[in-house]
Amino acid sequence: MDQGMQDVLKKAEVLVEALPYIQKFNRKIIVVKYGGSAMSNEELQKNVITDVTLLKLVGFKPIIVHGGGKAISSWVSKVGKEAEFINGLRVTDSETMEIAEMVLGRVNKQLVTMVQELGVKAIGISGKDSGLLHVKKKYSDGKDIGYVGEIDKVDPKILYDLLDNDYLPIIAPIGLDDNFDTYNINADDAACAVAKAVGADKLAFLTDIEGVYKDIKDPESFISRLTCSEADALIASGNIGGGMLPKLGNCTDAVRGGVNRVHILDGRIPHCLLLEIFTNKGIGTMFMPDNDAVAAANV
Repeated sequence: MDQGMQDVLKKAEVLVEALPYIQKFNRKIIVVKYGGSAMSNEELQKNVITDVTLLKLVGFKPIIVHGGGKAISSWVSKVGKEAEFINGLRVTDSETMEIAEMVLGRVNKQLVTMVQELGVKAIGISGKDSGLLHVKKKYSDGKDIGYVGEIDKVDPKILYDLLDNDYLPIIAPIGLDDNFDTYNINADDAACAVAKAVGADKLAFLTDIEGVYKDIKDPESFISRLTCSEADALIASGNIGGGMLPKLGNCTDAVRGGVNRVHILDGRIPHCLLLEIFTNKGIGTMFMPDNDAVAAANV
């Protein structure tokens, strides 16, 4: 058998392996939180958008929630301001909020354009549209950090309407409070809240790490599957720190809020979404409910 035929057969095997997953998740909602280095690298950006578009074309109902922190910091610097963070949260005065909304809106429409170039209809919205994300003011250890919002209500009707009309919704993490003031929202928090509100079957966080390690200094301690209780114990052990702590909290919160599976994936790996969803092995860390007796086989 020549090399050309072997390559064709390998492609066929990949498609056959993917088939049961396509059947299983047909018409299911998957929320993808998109941010980190994958957003700032043009090739990786195209890979992610290609993955999500493919999910849509094979029958999934994907929703993208995107960040833009690096781009916001860049524009804040361009206007002569210095980005300030308290406990990992951006201090957001009124001028910074204006910049953040401008930048996130620009990123949003860039993603819409990329999806539509691949032949799929996309609609870019923010949490302000149709009252999607309602917030209250968020404090950091009692400190006022400006226009940073904590989501207290999600109205998913606009998302259901878009999905029912065959659109791929792309959400910028901005919301309104009772006084209709505009607030910046952590994109991980927004993705978690949206996934719970729409009853997503999957929530995938594209990050700058491979997944969860029991000991970050030990490559052999990588964890491919975690129940919520196991994640709680890992947090309590003190081995998890930095930016991973709130991400683990979002993962367990989403699962306990009804999301069937939550994944932490390395967005720097080309086509990480497809590798996780459509292959038997997967590549990231998957979170699942405590009472899932067949979790190991039922990814």
